[in-house]
Amino acid sequence: MSVMPKAQSGPPKPVDKNSFKHRSLRDLKINKYVYLMLIPVITYYVVFYYVPMYGLQIAFKDFSPGLGMWDSPWVGFQHFESFFNSYYFWRLLRNTLLLSLYELLFAFPASIILALLLNELRSAALKRVVQTVTYMPHFISIVVISGMLVDFLARDGLINNVLAWFGFEPIAFLRESSWFRTIFVSSNIWQNIGWGSIIYLSAMSSIDPSLYEASRVDGASRWKQTLHVTLPGIMPTVVILLILQIGSFMSVGTEKILLLYNSTTYETADVIGTFVYRKGILESDFSYSAAVGLFNAIINFTLLVLANAISRRTSDNKLW
Repeated sequence: MSVMPKAQSGPPKPVDKNSFKHRSLRDLKINKYVYLMLIPVITYYVVFYYVPMYGLQIAFKDFSPGLGMWDSPWVGFQHFESFFNSYYFWRLLRNTLLLSLYELLFAFPASIILALLLNELRSAALKRVVQTVTYMPHFISIVVISGMLVDFLARDGLINNVLAWFGFEPIAFLRESSWFRTIFVSSNIWQNIGWGSIIYLSAMSSIDPSLYEASRVDGASRWKQTLHVTLPGIMPTVVILLILQIGSFMSVGTEKILLLYNSTTYETADVIGTFVYRKGILESDFSYSAAVGLFNAIINFTLLVLANAISRRTSDNKLW
């Protein structure tokens, strides 16, 4: 006995062109080459940022290369407690926070100020020259920059030669801990001020020119236009970049510090990143250095979430 198929109860349902699935497929079809360009970037972050998270477990183990990651015994929070109770903890935390705070107070606004000044230049040729000169140091590697600083700040270097012309005694800049923070922050400003200003200049170019015309009609000076038109126009960009910098607050430039500091400047130069390098690479204490690095990463993540939450509550600018 054959079974007759059931007849459809009504016409087929129309395709909802506004559904998430339909919009996603349509966007994928239109921008397929853009998504293909994303594959190398996504692969990079997966391989070098997410896969290594598997190794974070050694922060809670007494890791031995001979036993391997799985067979090494668990020790819980022993390495974290050792770090918190160590002699170096407060010095490392103080140096990391102070260097990051100085970067935030002096280096971050420097790019904004330069962009505002460049925006006021009437000569396009002079503007291009200043931009080229200021952002060129960004393309010099940290190793070369550090080598230049070592040469310039040596006792017989350029800086001390200039000071000698004015009758000052030579100073061992890189041997005196009191000078390290000034050298580190000022050199970062010199290296990155021009590159950072490009982002703000781009944001300024998107400001509606009619706003400037209206302010001029109202009698606003150039300074008033900057305060009431330019700064509010670039404020979303400023806030987003500020949140991102706060998110890396504890990751102050470790590579540069390693190239500039020495045992005589540890008091002001030694930060958590350099301590992790010495413990993990030089002393092969992998579990201890992993615990310190994990602590640093957790602080960064917490600051990022807090900064984004505060920005979301006080304005419409946020990362997510």
